[in-house]
Amino acid sequence: MRRAGFISQEILQSIDIANTLQGGISEPAIKLSRFSHARQIELRVPGVMSDQMHVKINNNQLLVYYEHRIEIGGQVVPVPHVVYNKPIPYFIDANRIKATYEENVLRVHLPYNELANGFHREIPIER
Repeated sequence: MRRAGFISQEILQSIDIANTLQGGISEPAIKLSRFSHARQIELRVPGVMSDQMHVKINNNQLLVYYEHRIEIGGQVVPVPHVVYNKPIPYFIDANRIKATYEENVLRVHLPYNELANGFHREIPIER
């Protein structure tokens, strides 16, 4: 029997594995904020410790994930769970992105660069 196209097979398999092993996974809460000088991502994942959280930039993609640790055969195996994976906009200064973890909340600070106000210049017409 064919499943409806709303949920991919990979997602269904990961849900099945996570729910079978060690009682499931935590549902993250994500809050996106915009300020005059930056954007900010706030993530709260119940039951996940700060040392399990990771923030990485790879080829202009911002990736936030945590490791769900599963014990298999006496060994702890980290299984990544992606929370946020999006391209970094051109108006964000990727070199100054920073992350802090306070009071069970991961905050990723995305400061604007000089292009945040747009790029403007007069183009001379060659004659």
